[in-house]
Amino acid sequence: MKQYKRLLAVILFISSLFAVFELSGLHDHFNLAFLQHQIDENRFTGLLIFVLLFALGNLIQIPGWLFLAAAVLTLGRTWGGLATYVAACISSVLTFFAIRLIGGDALRQLQNRTAVRILAQLDAYPIRSVVLLRVLFQTVPALNYALALSGIRFRQYLTGTLLGLPLPIALYCLFFDYLARALKIPGF
Repeated sequence: MKQYKRLLAVILFISSLFAVFELSGLHDHFNLAFLQHQIDENRFTGLLIFVLLFALGNLIQIPGWLFLAAAVLTLGRTWGGLATYVAACISSVLTFFAIRLIGGDALRQLQNRTAVRILAQLDAYPIRSVVLLRVLFQTVPALNYALALSGIRFRQYLTGTLLGLPLPIALYCLFFDYLARALKIPGF
C-alpha cells in the first residue's frame, strides 16, 4: 500500500482541482467564445489569461485543441499557433512540477512488468520518447501526469516537449484555419 500513497495523493489533488473548477463556475469560462474574447479584448492580458487557463485546463483534463482553436480563430494561424505553442509548453512545465511535487516518481515504485518495461524504454531513449509521445498525444493531461510520475529528468522532459509540439500544433493550425475559411467565419 505504501507504494500507492503518492499516486493516491495525485488523484486527490486532481479531484480537488476538478471540484473547485466545477463549483466555482470556472467551467463556464472554458469555451471557444470566452477564450476568443479574452485574447481579443487586450492582447497582453488576454494572452496571459489564455496561458493561465491553458495550464489550469491541462491539469483538469480540458483538451488543448480548444485553446488552439480559440487562438487560431482570433490571431490567425501563425500568431495563434505561436501563442498556443508557448502556452502548451508553459502548461506542460507547470503540470510537470505540480504533479512531480505531489507524486514524485510514483510510477517507479509500481511492481508491474508492463510499467517496468515502459520505463526502461523511456530511460533508454528519454528525449526521443517524449518527442514521439508529444507528436502523437500533444499535451494530453494523462501523458503529462505519467511523464511527471515516471522519474524522467526535467531537462529531458522539456527538450522532448519543445521538439515534439511544433509539428502537431502546426497541423492543427492549418486544420482550424482551413475550417474557418470553409465555414466562412468572420475575419478569415
